[in-house]
Amino acid sequence: MLTGLSIRNVVLIEALDLAFARGLGVLTGETGAGKSILLDSLGLVLGDRADAGLVRAGEDLASVTATFEFAELPDALRAALADAEVDVEPGEPLIVKRRVKADGGSKAFVNDQPVSVALLREMARSLVELHGQHDDRGLVNARGHRALLDRYARAAVGEVAEAWDRWRKAEDELATAVAQVEAARAEQDLLLAHLAELAALEPVVGEEDELARARADMQKGEKLSDDLSALQHLWSGSDSALATLRGAARRLDRIANEHPLLAEALESLDRALIEAGEAEDRITAAVDALAHDPLALDRIETRLFDLRAAARKHGCTVDDLPDRMAAMRTALDAIEGGEAHIAALQRAAQEAGLDYRAKAEALSVTRAEAARRLDKAVAAELAPLKLDAAKFHTAVVRLPEDRWSSLGVDAVEFLISTNPGADFAPLAKIASGGELSRFILALKVALAEEGGAATIIFDEIDRGVGGAVASAIGERLARLASAGQLLAVTHSPQVAARGNAHYLIAKSSEGTVTRTSVMLLDQAGRQEEIARMLSGAEITAEARAQADRLLEQA
Repeated sequence: MLTGLSIRNVVLIEALDLAFARGLGVLTGETGAGKSILLDSLGLVLGDRADAGLVRAGEDLASVTATFEFAELPDALRAALADAEVDVEPGEPLIVKRRVKADGGSKAFVNDQPVSVALLREMARSLVELHGQHDDRGLVNARGHRALLDRYARAAVGEVAEAWDRWRKAEDELATAVAQVEAARAEQDLLLAHLAELAALEPVVGEEDELARARADMQKGEKLSDDLSALQHLWSGSDSALATLRGAARRLDRIANEHPLLAEALESLDRALIEAGEAEDRITAAVDALAHDPLALDRIETRLFDLRAAARKHGCTVDDLPDRMAAMRTALDAIEGGEAHIAALQRAAQEAGLDYRAKAEALSVTRAEAARRLDKAVAAELAPLKLDAAKFHTAVVRLPEDRWSSLGVDAVEFLISTNPGADFAPLAKIASGGELSRFILALKVALAEEGGAATIIFDEIDRGVGGAVASAIGERLARLASAGQLLAVTHSPQVAARGNAHYLIAKSSEGTVTRTSVMLLDQAGRQEEIARMLSGAEITAEARAQADRLLEQA
């Protein structure tokens, strides 16, 4: 609820700090005192358009700060703040601030974090519900009527939404499967041809790299063939270097015992022979690895060309070709088994559709029954509010199938007829300002709405009425406020007497400077203000006595 409102340099208000509590708060004052300035100021923090005309004359900047406190943030408000990445700790007050410059520029903040004006407008639905002479929001807006009726009926909207989601999902799965089968069937011949080509090719993952290495080795062998032949000649034959070393080793072995140096020489020669033998083996292996076989090279290059050509054709790498083959087989299998799969999906979609229809029909019945109860409840409130010639009707209309949704198959709108025999029409189109506010009050009382805005404001709901009607309005405002917070701008002493808190709005002048102030009245102040409202400029003893009676009856 709204717990504080601080205004700086807005039109006639230089500096004003107000505290609000639960229950019914009434704001009174003479015409032109500045009640509209308070509402305009509150409208700024609720996202209304910034108007440079709101900045007090001679000042550069106007600002309005509203403080809201909740035992627990409403779900819609929490979601809006989370989407905007605004952090609000549990139990922490929500402080909304708007600054307007004299040139019309404005900035908005929530808990000192800069935010967009669009966020303020989204938050406003959970913060303040304003009903005034030209209100086009809240209960007047037909877009919210279905949700209000469902809340009044305690309807199982969640079950319908879940059934709708299941039906949509089943229909989407069916449409996807049908599209896949149709696309595959259109390409069936091409798939068969491509699969036959790849099956004949038999690509293997890693084969490209192996072939490329083998080709590279053969190409190197071709370049090194003369050197390799010369090396092999050096190491083979009776006149090779290795044969000479071996002969030297045999001769040295016969005389090695004759002197230690000869034995050491033999050992060195043996080591050399071992190393030379290993070198010979490696050279032989290299000759084999680098063997240049023109026919084998041609086969390798042909294989590489075929694999890479197939990869280009299918827009993938050579290593991806086996997966492409598997995908083609899957697509062909889908064609063969697609009809059975589609039939199963069709049955599932049909069952989901029937389930949705059954739950939506049950919801329609619940809505129709609740609409009759609501019409009766509102009708009971109209006569005391001097609307006894008017009629109220909750229209529950079946929508065409293409407009069904998770909210069901109905459109809901609150309609009124203000004169006997007149057609029913939307609230805002045929009700005058005063009638509209009283219709809304009747609706609010009948709905006993839960889950609406934290604070409700009625602006001059009692315009043009008095006596018993004003008393009825005051009694209903107090009843609504008992469960939360309601602020009423009023000219009616009967309404003012019902308030838990009474704020007096006054205008004063000093020379050429005019200021608006707001004062929280004590009991004596309330008596005096209500007496003024009863008698006018000259407050009489009879007016004070009548004010006392109104306050005692409240």
